[in-house]
Amino acid sequence: MAKPGRLQFIDFTRGIAMVIMAWDHVSGFWNQVHGGLEGILKTRIPNLDLAHFMARFITHVCAPTFVFLAGTSIALMEKSRTARGVSQRDISIHLVIRGIILIALDFLWVAPSFDLPQYAFGVIACIGACFIIFSFARRLPPDVILILSVFTILNHEFLDLNFIPDTVAWGHYLRVILHEPGFTWMPYVGFYPVIPWIGVMGIGYWFGSLLNELPPEEYSKLKTPLVITGIASIVLFFVVRYFNWYGNLVHRWGNDIMDWLYLSKYPPSLAFLLWTLGWMCLILSLGVYLSDKGLNYNRLVSGIRLFGRNPLFFYLIHLWLYRFRLPGQMPPFYLTIPQTAVVWAVGLVVMWFITGRYEVFKRAHPDSLLRYI
Repeated sequence: MAKPGRLQFIDFTRGIAMVIMAWDHVSGFWNQVHGGLEGILKTRIPNLDLAHFMARFITHVCAPTFVFLAGTSIALMEKSRTARGVSQRDISIHLVIRGIILIALDFLWVAPSFDLPQYAFGVIACIGACFIIFSFARRLPPDVILILSVFTILNHEFLDLNFIPDTVAWGHYLRVILHEPGFTWMPYVGFYPVIPWIGVMGIGYWFGSLLNELPPEEYSKLKTPLVITGIASIVLFFVVRYFNWYGNLVHRWGNDIMDWLYLSKYPPSLAFLLWTLGWMCLILSLGVYLSDKGLNYNRLVSGIRLFGRNPLFFYLIHLWLYRFRLPGQMPPFYLTIPQTAVVWAVGLVVMWFITGRYEVFKRAHPDSLLRYI
């Protein structure tokens, strides 16, 4: 059962992203051919067929949704804790501690699951770093945060970090963390730079601030603006891809479907964010619709919201569940896409059981360290 005051359409949207993300990871662990490194690699893997390409492409919505809704959660958490009498200082300390924990978990738990070097700066570390930044950036007015965030997303492709030395380890790693993902200097590698992801979190924070100003009975009015925003974003994606210049960190080499849809994720281009955040808006609208129709307690929807209420726990556990082998070990065999779908579905059932038990335990121990997870 959801905690009182939770926005169920937020949990639903985050849960959908978790389910899709699980597909991407089981595919990466057990498929012989799997796309990846989009943007770091300027062209797609030559032997990647359309089926495997699309199996990867549909999962792009996950990371932007996580980061956006992480910003939304900061704003919602601010309001709820302030209403309970928690000081602004303590809220900032909570964000700093959670950010540090996220970075540590990425290095110690997540990186080994992908056979990456210990200091690989992944999506969890990126969110953690952004939490630390927002521990003080949240003091700015929400509209200022929105303007700065949009500016960051629109202009980050022009960012020049040449003033930071790339010939020493600390300089190279700093550039990787800030805006230049890569894996050429082990173990100082990274895939999710703070810029422009901090901008995505900032827009999410602004959205959360908007929700804080709305009475719950008016949430249903969000459906139409979310649909319009989502469709407009997707249309703009096609415009940006058509002109094949600004907003495309990876340009089209041709006109087939894979050329159009091979987008830079590392770092995320404007085209990538238009496509993914557009779909996120449509999923949010669907979540609002389900709430309006009283369908939140449908068994399937409830399971999705369970994942969305416990995103970090789901993320940490599902990696090793789907990997199902020790670090450094290659898969003993490979799965076809239909076989992968079966493993994915079975894993979700297992995760539903585990996550449900975790939620009950966490609720029974509200002051434990689990509050940071």
